[in-house]
Amino acid sequence: MNYFDFNSAAEQTSFDLIPKGTIVPVRMTIKPGGFDDASQGWTGGYATRSNKTGSVYLSCEFVVTAGPFAKRKLWSNIGLYSAKGIEWTNMGRTLLKAILNSARGVHPSDESASAQNARRINGFADLEGIEFIAKVDWERDQDGNDKCVVKSAVTPDHKAYAALRGELINAGASSATGMGVAAFAGAPAPAQPSFNGYAQASAREQAQAAPAGARGPASGLPSWAQ
Repeated sequence: MNYFDFNSAAEQTSFDLIPKGTIVPVRMTIKPGGFDDASQGWTGGYATRSNKTGSVYLSCEFVVTAGPFAKRKLWSNIGLYSAKGIEWTNMGRTLLKAILNSARGVHPSDESASAQNARRINGFADLEGIEFIAKVDWERDQDGNDKCVVKSAVTPDHKAYAALRGELINAGASSATGMGVAAFAGAPAPAQPSFNGYAQASAREQAQAAPAGARGPASGLPSWAQ
């Protein structure tokens, strides 16, 4: 290959923003900030503390895993603490709860024991690599330019959740890039140990509630994956 002949070079990636309100499957990773507070259970160096404001947050990157915007990246901070008050903390907890509901297929109104267990994690390490369905939003960066962010997760009570799940499964469960394809198919998710516990408990609860002689759900499958 002649290096100086650029006809064979790949085209550059579009820098147009993903339209606001677009529903996309994403995989979340946390950029370690090195801040720990054992009294809060914040260990492992995942949290970041601002030297300017003293606020503490998770610096998160979201990679779109399927669809026309596959491989595009979004960034957001999930608040853990602010000296200004509890509101930022509560907003962060609300988003993380929605992420868990989305990733583990839990309806927001489900208060069963297995659903409550699915909304618990052992630490921030359980969120590393978690896959869920997100809604794209925009906000201004420090230079006043619009950027794509994740402020909310799409949960099973949203009609787009089931629709996108079906599209991903139909696209091929063997694809490594589809959001939650393994999870939707009921396969184990090593990075999310409590997910399987939720799935198994959900199956047991449904079996106990089913009429005698009724056909029970497939073993290990949450109701939304059947």
